[in-house]
Parts: sequence; C-alpha cells; structure tokens
Amino acid sequence: MIYFEYDSDDVLPEYQSVVTGNAEYLSSHPEATAVLQGHADERGSSEYNIALGERRAMSVARSMRLQGVGDRQLQIVSYGEEKPATSGHDESTWQRNRRVEITYQGR
Repeated sequence: MIYFEYDSDDVLPEYQSVVTGNAEYLSSHPEATAVLQGHADERGSSEYNIALGERRAMSVARSMRLQGVGDRQLQIVSYGEEKPATSGHDESTWQRNRRVEITYQGR
C-alpha cells in the first residue's frame, strides 16, 4: 500500500521502499504482472477523483519502470472514491483512502 497527500500524486519518500521492493520483484520475475489500483478520498467530484486515482497509479508505474519493470507487467486501474479502505469523514479516514494498492495477477 502506498499512501498519498491530499490532492497529490507524488510518491512520498517513506513509501519509496514499497515501490522499490515491488519493482525489484517484478524486474526479477518478467513473467509476473501487477495491477496498480489508484484510489482517492471522497472529496472532489467523481470525475476528478477517477483522474486523481489514475495519476497516482501512473506515478507508481513510472517509478517502477525506471527500476526495470516492463510496460506489459503493469496494469493501471482507477477506482477514484468508489472503493474506500475505510469509512468516515475525517482526515485520518481520508488519508487511508488516498492510496495505490499493488496486487499481483494469479495470486
């Protein structure tokens, strides 16, 4: 799980090791594929949040590609605000919903 600041698609330094660990796995297993699922909190329009979730997933993908992951190993999906990790209407809840989840195909 990689979390983001409000209205941002920048991978925070504290989550770079998560991206790197997944990139190392994928680059050493070229047959493996992963789905990068972008999410946003409930603030903003549905359209904006879909676009923001996609930008977040693309930011993670860009970092992984720079570390040797092949284009065909990654699929990007944005759920925007549609699949919250937790419910509530406060900063703590919103922070947990601003994320990219990395899932592996066939696992």
